Amino acid sequence: MRAKHWKRTFLLMLFESGLIYVCGLAALFIRFGSDANEELIGDYGWLKLIVALLVVQCAFYLFDLYDFSMIRRLSILALRIVQALGLAAIVLAALFYALPFMLLGRGVVFVHFLLMLTVMSGWRLIARWMLRSSRFAEKVLILGTDSQAVELARELLQRREAGFEIIGFIGHDPELVGQSLINPSVVGVMDDLEALVRQHNADRVIVALSDRRGKLPLDPLLNVKWREEVTVEDWAPFYEGLTGKVSTEQLQLSQLIFSDSRSLRSYRRLRRVADVMIAGIGLLITWPLMLLTALAIKLESKGPIFYSQDRVGLHDRPFRIIKFRSMRTDAEKHGAVWASKNDPRVTRIGRLIRKTRIDELPQFLNVFRGEMGIVGPRPERPQFVEQLEQVIPYYSQRHLVKPGITGWAQVRYPYGASVEDARMKHQYDLYYIKNQSPLLDVIVLFETLRVVFFGRFGQ
Repeated sequence: MRAKHWKRTFLLMLFESGLIYVCGLAALFIRFGSDANEELIGDYGWLKLIVALLVVQCAFYLFDLYDFSMIRRLSILALRIVQALGLAAIVLAALFYALPFMLLGRGVVFVHFLLMLTVMSGWRLIARWMLRSSRFAEKVLILGTDSQAVELARELLQRREAGFEIIGFIGHDPELVGQSLINPSVVGVMDDLEALVRQHNADRVIVALSDRRGKLPLDPLLNVKWREEVTVEDWAPFYEGLTGKVSTEQLQLSQLIFSDSRSLRSYRRLRRVADVMIAGIGLLITWPLMLLTALAIKLESKGPIFYSQDRVGLHDRPFRIIKFRSMRTDAEKHGAVWASKNDPRVTRIGRLIRKTRIDELPQFLNVFRGEMGIVGPRPERPQFVEQLEQVIPYYSQRHLVKPGITGWAQVRYPYGASVEDARMKHQYDLYYIKNQSPLLDVIVLFETLRVVFFGRFGQ
């Protein structure tokens, strides 16, 4: 995933874990006074506090409290904190009922949650102000003025919470100086790069030149990097780290060829074992939900419960995918067509199970057969693959990895129903192919839970 984003998120979670634990300690001392040490050590209070901490952190994650791009208004922030703590309270109540020895003590939990509500709300207001303040933002100069540079600026402007402030563009043509390309203007030319960095107190220079032949100011860039101690970064890795996707318009196959793949063989072997284990656990956990879904489909409309369809898998090999039926039985009497946003062919139950991805659960059987993995690009129909390969650059590269029940594109972008949606999802799929790792797979699984339970997608 986006390395810098997740590094910041991890540090934030680590700091907030400390705050939550301190709130628990304070609750123990408020409730038991001088006997708090005995509760903390003798009755394994420290371990109980850690369990409570983990439950609260998971609730915060599920309610997007670590995705600052989702929390734009104070009212939403306050509501999400209350919702997350409410969910954590329910989970802990169920845990204490099942395992009474895990209870911290009468009144401790109430005081703990009251302190967390006060402390976390106050801290989040401070964190939100810091992230939005230009005083704490990294000042960025974009080297380039073409479409690639403008696309990068647009993504930065949409993600102000990422902690970057665009100073402006630096180009070759003096006549462009002062002109606005999107919102920031062209502030100077490349010959004046060092002076511009000092003048604007820049922290980072991003090279976004589509054509670099004879145009890249190598000496000024070296001086800026080593003499001015400014971060100089190439457009592609910065764009991927910021957005979690790969631009198909700017991608070169060399970026995929030379991406880190030293441990890819071992990763794929271990992943097959993990896929089978997760599919088995998934069937055990979800069979009641699948049974209810099957019953609801049967009661709502005539026809089969399951739907089988040709899809393109690893190395372009076709296979039959298994899904819960979400459309009427005559949905494709005129041939294969894209599903639309409010497709009249989709049943009421179908609309629900599509939104929550429940219709994909029978594909655990495809995982057992080795046709799919748990995580990977979603397999597409052969008719659409032929069409999309004609209009989307590098679309065939998605078949270099095994398709999955869920994927990076599925948790970052809503249900697709057009060629443009397929283009956008493919950018996320390419990011996954280029950066696949056990950590990214775990992140996709956690994000999938958030989509299933809350219907919200990352950005």
